[in-house]
Amino acid sequence: MKEIKILLVDDEEEFVKTLADRIQMRELNPDIALNGEQALKLVQDEIPDVIVLDLRMPGIDGMEVLRRVKKAYPQVQVIILTGHGSEKDEKEARRLGAFEYFQKPVDINKLVEAIKKAYRSKIEGTMVAGAFAEAGEHEMARELLQDTKKGG
Repeated sequence: MKEIKILLVDDEEEFVKTLADRIQMRELNPDIALNGEQALKLVQDEIPDVIVLDLRMPGIDGMEVLRRVKKAYPQVQVIILTGHGSEKDEKEARRLGAFEYFQKPVDINKLVEAIKKAYRSKIEGTMVAGAFAEAGEHEMARELLQDTKKGG
């Protein structure tokens, strides 16, 4: 598996740095953003494969980051990791295209597995759509990409 571009977004600096360290121990190399504004700027500069995103942050919150990222870069997979989420938040995040939704604290191995699964899902959807496009089935390719972008 090629290096997965991961962006961790959480306003709790100590938490997100510890999380990054624990993910690095599993041979992944995440970038960090400490708020929604910073996350959106980093995504604009270099589109990640997977974003692990907190919901409750000052300024632009996680739900708005999710909304903007999925609209501008639908192929990016987003995993919500929150300490303050509700069932309503989970429904809304999934409706907006979140790949997975976890409550803190989460088992690090479970999170890393979800990151890898999200990455595989992104790659598989793109490859299948590409195969249809090469075969001249452009409408089918477009539909597959739309399904992939919607997290389906």
